[in-house]
Amino acid sequence: MAIRTITVPVKDLAAATALYTKLLGTEPYMATAYYVGFRPEGSPEVGLNPHGDLSTGPITYYHVADIKATVADLAAAGATVEQEPRDVGGGGLTAHLRDGDGNLIGLFQGASE
Repeated sequence: MAIRTITVPVKDLAAATALYTKLLGTEPYMATAYYVGFRPEGSPEVGLNPHGDLSTGPITYYHVADIKATVADLAAAGATVEQEPRDVGGGGLTAHLRDGDGNLIGLFQGASE
C-alpha cells in the first residue's frame, strides 16, 4: 500500500496555495474551491483542504483498491474506525481510522483503483 497523498487542512486556501506553490516548486494540477492538489516530482501528492480539521494536522492517505475491505482488515487488526468510507466526489471514497496510539490513518479509493 503506497502513500500517495498527504492532505493539509488550511484556513485560507488562496494564501496556502501561494505558499505551497513556492515550497513545492510546482503549480497545482487541480485548483477548486474544495481542494488544491500538487504533484511534486518524486513525491506523494500534496493536497490543500479548506474543509479539513485543523486540529488533526496533515493526514497521510494510503490509496487502496477496496476501501471497505481495507477498513474491515485494519479494524480487525486493532484500528478504531473514525469515519466510515464516504463519497468525496469524482468517484473517490475516503475513510479515517486511528491506530492504537491515536495516530490518524487516511484511506482513499479512487474511481479507477
